Amino acid sequence: MTRTICFDLEGPLSPQDNAYDVMSLVENGDRIFEVISKYDDMLALENREGYEPGDTLALIVPFLLLHNISEEDITRVSKQAKIVDGAKYLVSKLKSDGWGVYIISTSYEQHAYNIGAQLGVPKENIVCTRLPLSALRDEMKGDFSIIERAEKNILELYEHIEAPEKIVHRLDKFFFEELPRTGYGNVLDRVRVIGGAKKVAAVHKIVEASNGGLSDVVVVGDSITDYKMLKDVKENGGVAVVFNGNEYAIPYASIGLASLDIRFLYLLTRLSRKDLMFEMAKSWEVKRPEFENDPGLISENLITPEFRRFLLESRVEVPYFNYLDDADEKKMSEVINIHKRFRALVRGAVAKLG
Repeated sequence: MTRTICFDLEGPLSPQDNAYDVMSLVENGDRIFEVISKYDDMLALENREGYEPGDTLALIVPFLLLHNISEEDITRVSKQAKIVDGAKYLVSKLKSDGWGVYIISTSYEQHAYNIGAQLGVPKENIVCTRLPLSALRDEMKGDFSIIERAEKNILELYEHIEAPEKIVHRLDKFFFEELPRTGYGNVLDRVRVIGGAKKVAAVHKIVEASNGGLSDVVVVGDSITDYKMLKDVKENGGVAVVFNGNEYAIPYASIGLASLDIRFLYLLTRLSRKDLMFEMAKSWEVKRPEFENDPGLISENLITPEFRRFLLESRVEVPYFNYLDDADEKKMSEVINIHKRFRALVRGAVAKLG
């Protein structure tokens, strides 16, 4: 069996939403980002032709240019990013077990390569969004008046963020009517974000290069940009894992893992077959109430001595594994609520973003 695992970056490997934090360098940038992120969710959910989940990272670029944000600024913000607890341990264990470890991320290249380097994942194993800000700024030729007006409108829209029709009407006009008339052109062509279907294509390309099949793949995601990747791998016989996911991703996964520490994913990947991973998740789910009171009760077939010792000594909360293929509406709602709590603990303020 070819052992290949593909991680989304922001959420499973690093809690930072790099683009959100980069926009926060700008006055009221957090509000601008939140409105555009809401717009992104709405376009993605209505399956707008030519639009993919995660294209937020293309939509904010005109505002980065307006405020003279540079590639160096993105790198500087990235260097402040934390790594999710257990991520370095997990990647090291996976590599020592012979897994091919890949990152498929909407993140800008400056952030993705930085986090990848910290985890020991080489650039050639990272698929991410290329962002040549300097070249884009040169092409604008100082034509920023339309972007300035749109920014003022967006800040007004923040007060009506729960009124989607206002957001869609104004931002459709800006991004797809006004902006193309400037030197910037088509906003989605300028920056090709690795989200939605592009993540699916990246998984297929990785699989083809490794001479394996989708049934040999594990993918790990958490948000709306990952749901197509999770769905595709699941439907083609692979294992789709959602880690501290939101309501957009969880319904498309095979297994849910909610935890403050991602190292527990190793309890699945150490198993040799997909059916064993599913059985492990089912057994853990049933018995977890016992484990919560006493991790010493976890049976040997579900845990290694090292992990049992880690749970007992660290006193980290016992993780939740859930088997999701047969989940009804009630169970799905319960799992979403569990993940919502862990997502907020791990990711903080950005947990609310799609």
